[in-house]
Amino acid sequence: MSDLKLANIIGKDLKTEPIRTGFGRGLVLAGKANKDVVAACADLTTSTQMHLFKAEFPERFVEIGIAEQNLVTVASGMAAMGKIPFVSSYAAFSPGRNWEQIRTTICLNDRPVNVVGSHAGISVGPDGATHQMLEDIAIMRVLPNMVVIVPGDSLEAERATQALAEDSRPSYLRLAREATPIITTADTPFEIGRAYIYHPGTDITIISTGTMTYQALVAAEKLKKDGISAEVVHVPTIKPLDTTTILASAKKTKHVITIEEAQIIGGLGGAVAELLGEYQPTRIVRLGMKDHFGESGKPDELLEHFGLTAKQIILHATHMVSE
Repeated sequence: MSDLKLANIIGKDLKTEPIRTGFGRGLVLAGKANKDVVAACADLTTSTQMHLFKAEFPERFVEIGIAEQNLVTVASGMAAMGKIPFVSSYAAFSPGRNWEQIRTTICLNDRPVNVVGSHAGISVGPDGATHQMLEDIAIMRVLPNMVVIVPGDSLEAERATQALAEDSRPSYLRLAREATPIITTADTPFEIGRAYIYHPGTDITIISTGTMTYQALVAAEKLKKDGISAEVVHVPTIKPLDTTTILASAKKTKHVITIEEAQIIGGLGGAVAELLGEYQPTRIVRLGMKDHFGESGKPDELLEHFGLTAKQIILHATHMVSE
């Protein structure tokens, strides 16, 4: 493992927590640090964990109701008046339903509004395809001025929320619903725009984001036992992308796998493919949703069904290295 003070992910000491819970804690901490931090929600306050901020700062919270377009336009106005707004809903609705308002009122005016999309990815489970937002990374990454953050666990989400409160750019923070493994610690670094090598290696690079970094780390440990040295590059910031770290790793290993709980078209896989294609052509396999909508099922069943597990990473890595 790396020297970045990660948590123990192998064995009975593994702990889990919903990534959205870390956001809730981080927002309260950001509110305590700066009185200009405000929050608004689209009638999903408990689901997105924004109820913690509401309880702590009721005078700085606004319930917009089921009106996602109003949600972000109101936030843009707050930002124009010097506030630091965080707005939350399910990712299927925000940015899924209000992308044009985000584009026009937030990004075009370069307002520091933090759009928080919870319940993203197929691990939403039984809610099914309508609520499994898989296109959000792609549609937010394409927006000028927009920062896109996908935390790997709840602790990183907590740190990312605090960092975004201190940033002056529009942002999108993507959160998962289910309890997922905690892979970092309070001492693990996080900085907007940085990618981190969580598992050094020399034979193949596994580039992951969000919930998939845990799967990448498990795969790397198992590959190590088979004599394959896999480097895991965790990318919590999809935009701006840490091109230096990614290019250096790809140059070293000459084999790249990306994995994400989102569409590979325009997502992390698309971003890495664009980067490598322009600056350093490299053999790449992209794991994620391949032009498919999700389905209803248990989260673990869906991850297995769509090939988003350590097992699939191992199969592809073994094949690539042996070619």
